[in-house]
Amino acid sequence: MNITVFDDLENLYRKAADTFVDLSQKAIQKNNRFAVALSGGSSPKAIFKLLATDEYAGKIEWNKVFFFWVDERWVPLNDEKSNAKMTFETLLDRVPVNRDQIFPMYKDGTEPKKYAEEYEQQIRNVLGDEGVFDFILLGMGDDGHTASLFPGEAVLNEKEKWVDAYYLKPQEMFRITLTAPIINKAENILVVAFGESKKHALNEVLNGQYNPELYPLQLIEKKDGYLFFTDEKARG
Repeated sequence: MNITVFDDLENLYRKAADTFVDLSQKAIQKNNRFAVALSGGSSPKAIFKLLATDEYAGKIEWNKVFFFWVDERWVPLNDEKSNAKMTFETLLDRVPVNRDQIFPMYKDGTEPKKYAEEYEQQIRNVLGDEGVFDFILLGMGDDGHTASLFPGEAVLNEKEKWVDAYYLKPQEMFRITLTAPIINKAENILVVAFGESKKHALNEVLNGQYNPELYPLQLIEKKDGYLFFTDEKARG
Protein backbone atom coordinates (compact mmCIF):
# COMPACT_ATOMS: atom_id res chain seq x y z
CA MET A 1 0.00 0.00 0.00
CA ASN A 2 1.33 3.39 -1.01
CA ILE A 3 0.05 6.53 0.77
CA THR A 4 0.80 9.96 -0.74
CA VAL A 5 -0.02 13.11 1.22
CA PHE A 6 -0.52 16.25 -0.89
CA ASP A 7 -0.33 19.84 0.31
CA ASP A 8 -2.40 21.07 -2.63
CA LEU A 9 -5.57 19.48 -4.04
CA GLU A 10 -4.77 20.53 -7.59
CA ASN A 11 -1.58 18.46 -7.37
CA LEU A 12 -3.60 15.53 -6.02
CA TYR A 13 -6.06 15.72 -8.93
CA ARG A 14 -3.25 15.93 -11.46
CA LYS A 15 -1.42 12.97 -9.96
CA ALA A 16 -4.66 10.96 -10.06
CA ALA A 17 -5.16 11.87 -13.73
CA ASP A 18 -1.52 10.98 -14.45
CA THR A 19 -2.09 7.62 -12.75
CA PHE A 20 -5.17 6.95 -14.91
CA VAL A 21 -3.18 7.71 -18.08
CA ASP A 22 -0.18 5.63 -17.03
CA LEU A 23 -2.26 2.60 -16.05
CA SER A 24 -4.35 2.85 -19.22
CA GLN A 25 -1.23 2.72 -21.39
CA LYS A 26 0.20 -0.25 -19.50
CA ALA A 27 -3.06 -2.21 -19.55
CA ILE A 28 -3.68 -1.56 -23.25
CA GLN A 29 -0.14 -2.59 -24.10
CA LYS A 30 -0.61 -5.81 -22.12
CA ASN A 31 -4.25 -6.76 -22.80
CA ASN A 32 -5.39 -4.37 -25.55
CA ARG A 33 -8.02 -2.96 -23.21
CA PHE A 34 -8.36 -0.90 -20.02
CA ALA A 35 -11.27 -1.91 -17.78
CA VAL A 36 -12.13 0.59 -15.06
CA ALA A 37 -14.76 1.10 -12.37
CA LEU A 38 -15.34 4.70 -11.36
CA SER A 39 -16.76 6.42 -8.28
CA GLY A 40 -18.98 9.47 -8.05
CA GLY A 41 -18.49 12.50 -5.83
CA SER A 42 -16.66 15.80 -5.95
CA SER A 43 -13.06 14.54 -6.09
CA PRO A 44 -13.62 12.16 -9.04
CA LYS A 45 -15.46 15.00 -10.79
CA ALA A 46 -12.31 17.15 -10.70
CA ILE A 47 -10.21 14.22 -11.95
CA PHE A 48 -12.65 13.49 -14.80
CA LYS A 49 -12.61 17.13 -15.91
CA LEU A 50 -8.82 16.98 -16.15
CA LEU A 51 -8.91 13.74 -18.16
CA ALA A 52 -11.23 15.42 -20.67
CA THR A 53 -8.77 18.27 -21.35
CA ASP A 54 -6.56 18.22 -24.42
CA GLU A 55 -3.52 17.77 -22.19
CA TYR A 56 -4.71 14.37 -20.98
CA ALA A 57 -7.31 13.12 -23.45
CA GLY A 58 -4.81 12.75 -26.28
CA LYS A 59 -2.74 10.29 -24.23
CA ILE A 60 -5.54 7.74 -23.84
CA GLU A 61 -6.84 5.23 -26.41
CA TRP A 62 -10.48 5.80 -25.51
CA ASN A 63 -11.80 3.18 -27.91
CA LYS A 64 -10.07 0.54 -25.77
CA VAL A 65 -11.42 1.73 -22.40
CA PHE A 66 -14.37 -0.07 -20.78
CA PHE A 67 -16.25 1.98 -18.18
CA PHE A 68 -18.10 0.50 -15.24
CA TRP A 69 -19.15 2.11 -11.96
CA VAL A 70 -18.21 1.26 -8.39
CA ASP A 71 -21.65 2.11 -7.07
CA GLU A 72 -24.75 4.09 -7.84
CA ARG A 73 -27.89 5.51 -6.34
CA TRP A 74 -30.89 3.78 -7.91
CA VAL A 75 -32.08 6.86 -9.79
CA PRO A 76 -32.59 7.49 -13.52
CA LEU A 77 -29.50 8.46 -15.50
CA ASN A 78 -30.78 12.02 -15.95
CA ASP A 79 -31.22 12.52 -12.19
CA GLU A 80 -28.88 15.01 -10.51
CA LYS A 81 -27.99 12.34 -7.91
CA SER A 82 -26.72 9.93 -10.59
CA ASN A 83 -23.00 9.21 -10.56
CA ALA A 84 -23.25 8.22 -14.22
CA LYS A 85 -24.83 11.57 -15.17
CA MET A 86 -21.90 13.41 -13.59
CA THR A 87 -19.37 11.18 -15.36
CA PHE A 88 -21.03 11.65 -18.75
CA GLU A 89 -21.13 15.43 -18.33
CA THR A 90 -17.54 15.81 -17.15
CA LEU A 91 -15.80 13.08 -19.18
CA LEU A 92 -17.65 10.54 -21.32
CA ASP A 93 -19.50 13.07 -23.49
CA ARG A 94 -16.21 14.89 -24.11
CA VAL A 95 -13.96 12.06 -25.31
CA PRO A 96 -14.30 9.52 -28.17
CA VAL A 97 -15.25 6.46 -26.12
CA ASN A 98 -17.39 3.71 -27.67
CA ARG A 99 -20.90 3.83 -26.24
CA ASP A 100 -21.16 0.05 -26.15
CA GLN A 101 -18.15 0.03 -23.79
CA ILE A 102 -19.97 2.12 -21.17
CA PHE A 103 -21.99 0.21 -18.55
CA PRO A 104 -24.09 2.48 -16.30
CA MET A 105 -25.24 0.93 -13.03
CA TYR A 106 -28.90 1.65 -13.69
CA LYS A 107 -31.56 0.54 -16.15
CA ASP A 108 -35.15 1.66 -16.58
CA GLY A 109 -37.92 -0.86 -16.08
CA THR A 110 -36.17 -3.30 -13.77
CA GLU A 111 -35.56 -3.81 -10.06
CA PRO A 112 -32.24 -3.03 -8.32
CA LYS A 113 -31.63 -6.63 -7.17
CA LYS A 114 -32.40 -8.01 -10.61
CA TYR A 115 -30.13 -5.49 -12.28
CA ALA A 116 -27.31 -6.29 -9.85
CA GLU A 117 -27.33 -9.84 -11.30
CA GLU A 118 -27.43 -8.46 -14.82
CA TYR A 119 -24.60 -6.06 -14.07
CA GLU A 120 -22.41 -8.85 -12.75
CA GLN A 121 -22.98 -10.69 -16.03
CA GLN A 122 -21.96 -7.57 -17.99
CA ILE A 123 -18.71 -7.50 -15.99
CA ARG A 124 -18.12 -11.20 -16.72
CA ASN A 125 -18.73 -10.60 -20.43
CA VAL A 126 -15.84 -8.12 -20.49
CA LEU A 127 -13.51 -9.44 -17.80
CA GLY A 128 -14.26 -13.15 -17.90
CA ASP A 129 -14.80 -15.28 -14.82
CA GLU A 130 -11.66 -13.94 -13.13
CA GLY A 131 -13.24 -10.50 -12.87
CA VAL A 132 -10.03 -8.51 -12.58
CA PHE A 133 -10.44 -4.79 -13.23
CA ASP A 134 -7.35 -2.94 -14.38
CA PHE A 135 -8.24 0.08 -12.25
CA ILE A 136 -10.81 0.96 -9.61
CA LEU A 137 -11.24 4.50 -8.29
CA LEU A 138 -12.66 4.71 -4.76
CA GLY A 139 -13.53 7.47 -2.34
CA MET A 140 -14.21 7.39 1.39
CA GLY A 141 -17.08 8.98 3.28
CA ASP A 142 -16.70 10.74 6.62
CA ASP A 143 -18.04 7.52 8.21
CA GLY A 144 -15.39 5.32 6.57
CA HIS A 145 -17.67 3.85 3.89
CA THR A 146 -16.47 3.23 0.35
CA ALA A 147 -18.54 2.39 -2.73
CA SER A 148 -22.01 1.70 -1.23
CA LEU A 149 -20.47 -0.41 1.52
CA PHE A 150 -21.93 1.44 4.49
CA PRO A 151 -21.28 0.70 8.18
CA GLY A 152 -23.42 -2.05 9.65
CA GLU A 153 -25.03 -3.17 6.38
CA ALA A 154 -25.33 -6.85 5.40
CA VAL A 155 -23.52 -6.19 2.09
CA LEU A 156 -20.27 -5.97 4.08
CA ASN A 157 -20.39 -9.72 4.63
CA GLU A 158 -20.98 -10.63 0.98
CA LYS A 159 -18.45 -13.23 -0.17
CA GLU A 160 -19.83 -14.54 -3.50
CA LYS A 161 -21.65 -11.84 -5.44
CA TRP A 162 -19.65 -9.26 -7.35
CA VAL A 163 -22.55 -6.80 -7.41
CA ASP A 164 -25.33 -6.31 -4.88
CA ALA A 165 -28.24 -3.96 -4.35
CA TYR A 166 -30.11 -3.11 -1.16
CA TYR A 167 -32.32 -0.50 0.46
CA LEU A 168 -30.30 1.94 2.56
CA LYS A 169 -32.75 3.08 5.23
CA PRO A 170 -30.90 6.24 6.39
CA GLN A 171 -30.98 7.56 2.81
CA GLU A 172 -34.42 6.11 2.03
CA MET A 173 -33.25 4.78 -1.32
CA PHE A 174 -31.81 1.74 -3.06
CA ARG A 175 -28.08 1.57 -3.74
CA ILE A 176 -26.27 -0.77 -6.13
CA THR A 177 -22.59 -1.51 -5.57
CA LEU A 178 -19.57 -3.60 -6.34
CA THR A 179 -18.77 -5.79 -3.36
CA ALA A 180 -15.47 -6.17 -1.51
CA PRO A 181 -14.58 -9.50 -3.21
CA ILE A 182 -14.46 -8.04 -6.73
CA ILE A 183 -12.90 -4.75 -5.64
CA ASN A 184 -10.08 -6.71 -4.01
CA LYS A 185 -9.40 -8.60 -7.25
CA ALA A 186 -8.43 -5.38 -9.07
CA GLU A 187 -4.89 -4.92 -10.36
CA ASN A 188 -4.84 -1.30 -9.20
CA ILE A 189 -6.97 0.61 -6.71
CA LEU A 190 -6.78 4.33 -6.00
CA VAL A 191 -8.54 5.73 -2.95
CA VAL A 192 -8.94 9.51 -2.86
CA ALA A 193 -9.90 10.91 0.55
CA PHE A 194 -9.07 14.37 1.84
CA GLY A 195 -10.27 17.19 4.09
CA GLU A 196 -10.73 17.77 7.81
CA SER A 197 -14.00 15.83 7.91
CA LYS A 198 -12.24 12.59 6.88
CA LYS A 199 -9.55 12.78 9.56
CA HIS A 200 -11.11 10.50 12.19
CA ALA A 201 -12.27 7.77 9.79
CA LEU A 202 -9.01 7.85 7.85
CA ASN A 203 -6.98 7.36 11.01
CA GLU A 204 -9.19 4.41 12.03
CA VAL A 205 -9.00 2.84 8.55
CA LEU A 206 -5.22 3.10 8.34
CA ASN A 207 -4.14 2.73 11.97
CA GLY A 208 -7.08 1.47 14.02
CA GLN A 209 -8.16 -2.04 14.95
CA TYR A 210 -9.67 -4.08 12.15
CA ASN A 211 -13.39 -3.34 12.39
CA PRO A 212 -14.90 -3.17 8.89
CA GLU A 213 -18.45 -3.25 10.30
CA LEU A 214 -17.68 0.27 11.53
CA TYR A 215 -15.11 1.36 8.92
CA PRO A 216 -15.92 -0.55 5.71
CA LEU A 217 -12.92 0.78 3.76
CA GLN A 218 -10.88 -1.65 5.88
CA LEU A 219 -12.39 -4.44 3.75
CA ILE A 220 -10.14 -3.34 0.89
CA GLU A 221 -6.90 -5.27 1.17
CA LYS A 222 -3.72 -3.23 1.62
CA LYS A 223 -1.60 -4.78 -1.13
CA ASP A 224 0.65 -3.86 -4.05
CA GLY A 225 -1.32 -1.77 -6.52
CA TYR A 226 -3.27 -0.05 -3.73
CA LEU A 227 -2.66 3.71 -3.83
CA PHE A 228 -4.04 6.18 -1.31
CA PHE A 229 -4.09 9.91 -2.08
CA THR A 230 -4.88 12.24 0.81
CA ASP A 231 -3.92 15.66 2.21
CA GLU A 232 -2.47 17.22 5.36
CA LYS A 233 -5.92 18.07 6.75
CA ALA A 234 -7.07 14.44 6.65
CA ARG A 235 -3.79 12.95 7.80
CA GLY A 236 -3.46 15.36 10.73
